[in-house]
Amino acid sequence: MRLTCPACGAEMTLDVAIAHEGARAATLTALELPAPLGKQLVQYVALFRPGKRQLSHDRLAAILGELLPMIQAAQIERNGRTWPAPIEYWRAGIEAMLAKRDADRLQLPLKSHGYLLEIIAGMAHAAEGKAETKREQERAYPYSRAHITEPTMQAATVGIAPMPNATRASIDKILRRGGNGDS
Repeated sequence: MRLTCPACGAEMTLDVAIAHEGARAATLTALELPAPLGKQLVQYVALFRPGKRQLSHDRLAAILGELLPMIQAAQIERNGRTWPAPIEYWRAGIEAMLAKRDADRLQLPLKSHGYLLEIIAGMAHAAEGKAETKREQERAYPYSRAHITEPTMQAATVGIAPMPNATRASIDKILRRGGNGDS
């Protein structure tokens, strides 16, 4: 049986794929990667293939071997900083690169994972910024609509404490009598 690798374009029989050390290493590494990323990773690895040649099994194993620890740890190192990198970031980052490839705005073949890591770091930075903005808003406006009831809403918006119900009842009683409270 002949197999064709969708990422590197190599054709071989199953026994050759298992016997070749680079092919075996690539296969074993691929089996450790999360299944939800499978299709995207195959397309991503294809971005490393030289134009008129196949991607060697050793190079394929190296590419997957570089990605595996970062994906499993769900974090990346970029520009001296550790960034969170959940599977959703990997998926979105690879999709962004594939879109650039389709728009002919990506220089191929890729030489490293640098651009993908920049995209992921950018997503993590944006998420961090949103979380910081939310924390600052909660700190500046502790009485948001979600945390207070309607009677206290009006008081909170003008910066005064709500009137206790007993006081309100006393005032209503006085007003109904038409007096000044001296009875």
